[in-house]
Amino acid sequence: MNHRLVVLTEIIAPYRIPVFNALAAHEGISLHVIFLSKTDASTRRWRVYEDEIRFSCEVLPSWRRRVGKCNLLLNNHVTSALSAAKPEVLICGGYNYVASWQALDWARRNRVQFLLWSESTAHDRRSQYFPVEWLKRKFLSNCDGFVVPGRSALEYVQQFASPAQKIFVARNAVDIELFAAKEESIRKAADRLRGELALPPRYFLFVGRLVRSKGVFDLIEAYRSLPSELRESISLVFAGDGPMRAELEALAREIYPGCVHFPGFVHRDELATYYALAECLVMPTHTDPWGLVVNEAMACGLPVICTNVAGCAADLIRENGILVASANVVQLADAMQKLATRPDLRRYMAAESMKLIQEYSPEACAAGFAQAAEWTGYN
Repeated sequence: MNHRLVVLTEIIAPYRIPVFNALAAHEGISLHVIFLSKTDASTRRWRVYEDEIRFSCEVLPSWRRRVGKCNLLLNNHVTSALSAAKPEVLICGGYNYVASWQALDWARRNRVQFLLWSESTAHDRRSQYFPVEWLKRKFLSNCDGFVVPGRSALEYVQQFASPAQKIFVARNAVDIELFAAKEESIRKAADRLRGELALPPRYFLFVGRLVRSKGVFDLIEAYRSLPSELRESISLVFAGDGPMRAELEALAREIYPGCVHFPGFVHRDELATYYALAECLVMPTHTDPWGLVVNEAMACGLPVICTNVAGCAADLIRENGILVASANVVQLADAMQKLATRPDLRRYMAAESMKLIQEYSPEACAAGFAQAAEWTGYN
């Protein structure tokens, strides 16, 4: 028996394509994905890898505008697209778009099982705003169930879910085979690639948007506080772009000895080189629903330093990394110094990363979605 599953989600993110491909190939699932927009150039500069798509999908007509910190996205033909797709089960990625509420209303009127795909955690700073929290609770109360990426999101949803609402875990994933394959070839050409990208012999790596909430100022301050002899031997690389870049570059010029590189935004295929040649990934975020860069780094065999508020921390940081408190520069610097001066520890953690990340494959994520579709299909 095939279960007709429709997923409504924002953009064609490169890390979601392998998951949807795996889900479309899952026995018993007939998948159609409705994207609200092809991409969001205002905050992300990802390439859209349409040639890799192996699932049925469509992109709705849309109008987008940034209003302060708000991302306003409006769509045409939401309900007509859902009616044409004829889902038995509808999984909606988020509650913060008008289309999400339209989909919820459509599902209620047409007696279609509706699940929210939620990455929110108790550390999500949006929960500090009463109107946002009120809307979220209202939306959640009307869902038949939930799909979450890991433990932190599961514990958060459990606070609001009723006994009748089922929760499924679809482990957040990236294409680990792609990153692992690139990592192996990159290490064989390490010297040449370092020269081509002007990368230092040793470096800590940050990957993400250069905004205050990612903890980027904590990271540069932690690097500044390292012993001078250590800064002479290891650099810091910010792979990303954003509104804080100029301010960070100004701070970096004041650090001596030491070297801080700003290569700008790096696309997925090139990013593997930055991971493979780094000493470790540092994710100093103040708030993040997950942090897929940690998955990517682990697939390339990197140790990870991560703050305890990241959504992925409860699942992905074990013996492969070090957890530090958010906004604690002293703890962050201590962790960086420990990894920089312990090659044996780095090797051990790197091996643990490679081992653990195998549990977070696109197929494992797809299995969680399939389980949700099959459960609702029988009820």
